[in-house]
Amino acid sequence: MLNCRIGNRTDLAAFMAYFCCLCRNVMDGFSSFSADERIEVSNPVVLDTSHIGHEVVIVKNGTRICGGGGALGSAPLVQNKSYFEVKVQQSGIWSVGVATEQAQLSSAPGGVDKESWVLCSDGVVKHNGQDIHKLADVPQEGDAIGVTYDHIELNFFCNGKNLNIPISGIRGTVYPVLYVDEGAILDFVSEHFSFPPPSGFERILLEQSLL
Repeated sequence: MLNCRIGNRTDLAAFMAYFCCLCRNVMDGFSSFSADERIEVSNPVVLDTSHIGHEVVIVKNGTRICGGGGALGSAPLVQNKSYFEVKVQQSGIWSVGVATEQAQLSSAPGGVDKESWVLCSDGVVKHNGQDIHKLADVPQEGDAIGVTYDHIELNFFCNGKNLNIPISGIRGTVYPVLYVDEGAILDFVSEHFSFPPPSGFERILLEQSLL
């Protein structure tokens, strides 16, 4: 069985996006056709295939997004200080950040409504259709983007360096969110990070883990 999920509308664009993802998986040494594939997942936080855009493709055991649109993480950020990473596997239009379950996921880059707060591939931090910050040095293909959230501020890091573009005033229960378009491929990383989380922050914990 193909280990993927395509959004509700199956069309040429979605097929091509899946094909692109599949090719990238093979290049990375992951084959979706391997009957002997055994990947141990100790942290079940992945991209949620029930909360994705119509033309989004999710592969690689729920950790890779391509196609067109957005996807939420499978667990909310309920702990005091949470951290996750996003690896830019292939450039294009993309954004990463947090969003509520009501966020628009049908198109990239996100941040167009009051339900999402994201850093975009052009270096702009967006919320509710407005530009909040603008980076001079934009993250590139191959970079690891770290995201911290402590219910006071949302902060972004690039290869372990704080980008100093905090977002405050976030309300409601939020989830990790990733958006892609125009060939972008992102990997969602919920453990085994490329760079250590800032002091006091840790990987996303499920609610029962907090009890």
